Amino acid sequence: MSPFSKNEFITAAILFLVVAAFVFSSRTYRLYNAGAVSAQQQTILFLDERTNLEQLADKLEELPIRFDRREMIWAGRLLGWRFFRAGRYELKDRYSYEKFLSDLARGIQTPGNVTVLPGTDIGRFSRHLAAQVQADSASIAAQFHDSSAVAIDLGYTGEELFSRMLPNTYQVYWTSSPQNIVRRIYREFQSNIENRLQGLIAQSQFDINEIVILASIVEWEARHAEEKPIISGLYINRLNRNMMLQADPTVLYALGERRRVLFEDYRIDHPYNTYRIRGLPPGPITNPDEASIRAVLQPEDHDYLYMVAAPDGSHVFSRTFEEHRRASAEWRSWIREQYRIQRQREREQQEQEQSRD
Repeated sequence: MSPFSKNEFITAAILFLVVAAFVFSSRTYRLYNAGAVSAQQQTILFLDERTNLEQLADKLEELPIRFDRREMIWAGRLLGWRFFRAGRYELKDRYSYEKFLSDLARGIQTPGNVTVLPGTDIGRFSRHLAAQVQADSASIAAQFHDSSAVAIDLGYTGEELFSRMLPNTYQVYWTSSPQNIVRRIYREFQSNIENRLQGLIAQSQFDINEIVILASIVEWEARHAEEKPIISGLYINRLNRNMMLQADPTVLYALGERRRVLFEDYRIDHPYNTYRIRGLPPGPITNPDEASIRAVLQPEDHDYLYMVAAPDGSHVFSRTFEEHRRASAEWRSWIREQYRIQRQREREQQEQEQSRD
């Protein structure tokens, strides 16, 4: 080989290595560049099901995400990340293709907040929860059937299990199953109520099931949190005197409605109607919050036996039936006045519409 040919070969080899190094470094930079995918603002990416590269690119194009579609598909194929798991992914930074695609492929989701409201029912609870996770409301509500695997495993009826859905805000994964979500919330009840309040529960005249039942009635009755210990003390006074509990919320639960109780409603023949049965109803009527449970564990010590609603949503409490009778008359008078005002407004509105015609 001539010296010229040798030098030419060496030059060509060096040039090849330089080009190869450049290509390698360029490819590596493109694959691992932290700005390859960039969220212009905090954005939530939802993948409802297993998604491929092209489908992922389609979804990203609908969001305020900066990325190169062709380059991302090229990177995904080269790196071996071609399919991505369902989930909720919170994007709020700059990502390399390797970081971004690998997290989605492995299903490394961002947990979201799920709020459980107090004093609700199974239907509303299920619809509210379904709006915050992937599961549908019917599959969530099914967890509170007596025959559900969760209820059977924990040893509760469906109503008892639902009453232990402690109101709070929880972090759960969007794709969590209804069973896992219900178990997650129930564990909070165990931790915050059964364990942390164990001493108060042991001192109570009621067992834990009775505590939850009474707390559920207090939850429904009280519109103002500061009244909960007073209302609890009133109900306990009635129970200790072997009086009928006569709790309007239990009548509404029996009726399946939330409205003002009418006189004829008290006659409904139902095991939850505490105007007809003595003692506590057979089960809880809603999911009480911690304040309602504490109110049963630490009721206010007083002599009240009666209460009637006040216009502002609070209650007027009485020690004797005569006091209660006067307070009830004032309440009925206020109600009649509200009806009179409403009818007057309706007449005035009708007269105005007729005058315009």
